[in-house]
Amino acid sequence: MTVALVGAGPGDPGLMTARALELIAAANVILYDRLIPGGALDGAREDAELVYVGKEPGVPAMEQERIGELLVEYARAGRRVVRLKGGDPFVFGRGGEEAEALRAAGVAFEVVPGVTAGIAAPAYAGIPVTHRDAASAVAFVTGHEDPDKAQAALDWEALARFPGTLVFYMGVGRLPAIVAALTAAGRSPDEPAAVVERGTLPGQRTVLATLETLAGEVTAAGLRPPAITVVGPVAALRERLAWLEARPLHGRAVAVTRARAQASGLAARLRALGADVIEAPAIRVEPLPATVPDLAQYDLVVFTSPNGAGLLFDRMPGDARALAGTVVAAIGPGTARALRERGIEADVVPERAVAESLLEELADMRVERALIARAQEARDVLPDGLRTRGVEVDVLPLYRTVAEPLGGEALAAALGADWIAFTSASTVRFFLEAAGGEMPRGRIVSIGPVTTAALRDRGLQPAVEAADHDVDGVVAAILSDATGTPHRG
Repeated sequence: MTVALVGAGPGDPGLMTARALELIAAANVILYDRLIPGGALDGAREDAELVYVGKEPGVPAMEQERIGELLVEYARAGRRVVRLKGGDPFVFGRGGEEAEALRAAGVAFEVVPGVTAGIAAPAYAGIPVTHRDAASAVAFVTGHEDPDKAQAALDWEALARFPGTLVFYMGVGRLPAIVAALTAAGRSPDEPAAVVERGTLPGQRTVLATLETLAGEVTAAGLRPPAITVVGPVAALRERLAWLEARPLHGRAVAVTRARAQASGLAARLRALGADVIEAPAIRVEPLPATVPDLAQYDLVVFTSPNGAGLLFDRMPGDARALAGTVVAAIGPGTARALRERGIEADVVPERAVAESLLEELADMRVERALIARAQEARDVLPDGLRTRGVEVDVLPLYRTVAEPLGGEALAAALGADWIAFTSASTVRFFLEAAGGEMPRGRIVSIGPVTTAALRDRGLQPAVEAADHDVDGVVAAILSDATGTPHRG
């Protein structure tokens, strides 16, 4: 079998390559490092063996020789092996040593480059490592040489004379020594320099100074590894080109409580705005055994959630043509969007995503028989309201919402987030039950009136309610609250 030496990039999951994700999904053994992106292993097979071989600063770790032995052993056992490394495996990642061990053992391998932190972290800080007017060359340097070497391999005089940008990896702990060596060798103490901590991650911080003052300012700011140091005129461009900090939710934490399968869209939108997203799914959707009846016998089919829409279409014989001639109602814009993705344009979508508003929209419509596709535990306002008008109503429960066990770390982070977003009454119920009486300390965001009512029933008042009762509305509500602009919710 072939071993894949895969670079996972600098930390932002969005910078992982398509090939890296493809290999992770196919592997049945993954040996992974400490500094891989959060969620990098989410796409791994359920039966994949995950082996942690990371190295903590100052803590004994698995010897590099043993890692090479494991790669050979797994490959010879016929396993599909991925060696997942932060950044790029061939840039200060010891991937070359692992490739040598595999070649010596006669094991085939491939190398999947990753975005290296020495380029990505400065870029996220607004520092281009090369620039037509400021630097035509860049040198990547380790700030932490092998302690077993008889003498240092770095030529400080050559580095001081280097006509371009110097990028140091893993050098925060030795920053005073690096600065002293460079300046003693002739590098200008007044040259711009910067240190970028946790590059590409939501908690990224940057200190910009001169080479002479850099170590002191980094200490004063409390920057810690992992970090990248940039020395050269390009560092000063940060003052004009910084972009990460300009995003409206930069440095702010938002907790998302909706089911994991549905959380990705909301989380992605928030991350794109700079937020540190804490995924704390309080619920899980469990499909129920259900047979979809012949839809042609109904004048009206009502969908009360995107989950219901998806599950009905998954189980429906035929395709969207089964709804031809039937009035289709969606209880809100999110449900209408889910229908649109399946080729159905809802005929009725109330302005407010609640059953009461849908009943008002249907007041003048002649309906004899209706089907309501919904959750098992949904409110009975809609079927009861239609029945009082003489409509024959069939309720089709397609799923139920159950509690998703929340880990202590995720729960604590969600309780302390700047905002916590609740997207249904069930997320309110199950999250607060998991919290055991402890209340969120941040500002509470509600997706709509039903969720707001559930919060108030438990003594909580949302800071803001989404005007549009869907993911877009939740994002708009958080942005409005963050920037202090009026929100029509």
